[in-house]
Amino acid sequence: MRYYDDHQIGDRIVTGSRTVTETHVVQFCMLTGDWYPLHADKNWAESEGPFGRRIAHGFLVLSFAAGLMPLNEWAIVAFYGLDRVRFTAPTFIDDTLHVELEVVELQDKGERGGVITLKTQVIDHTGELKADYLTKALFALRPKGA
Repeated sequence: MRYYDDHQIGDRIVTGSRTVTETHVVQFCMLTGDWYPLHADKNWAESEGPFGRRIAHGFLVLSFAAGLMPLNEWAIVAFYGLDRVRFTAPTFIDDTLHVELEVVELQDKGERGGVITLKTQVIDHTGELKADYLTKALFALRPKGA
């Protein structure tokens, strides 16, 4: 388990990967109710859409990124939020994504632990940056004697 006090500015983590499938996109449409044709209508996306094919929802990409983070290895108390989210390229069905994280800020919160800010980049199998943002989470301190 990695606690707040185990992290330093500049620490880097590269996650495993996961491929976005058509099933994921359709299930996300069903879960959220977001049936925008850019995600849900193959014919429209190919004929009228700006990318020539369907793309994954931005929030699906963020959800994939969250699921790829090593949350079970971290002593996270609470999620603090996302800052400066930018989608830099569309994520297509069959793109394989991984996440690259870098600790860019540590904010001590006393006995509660501290907030860690992670530069978060979602990158596909070709090396293309798909999303770039800051993730903030409150981490617990290492228990005394541990």
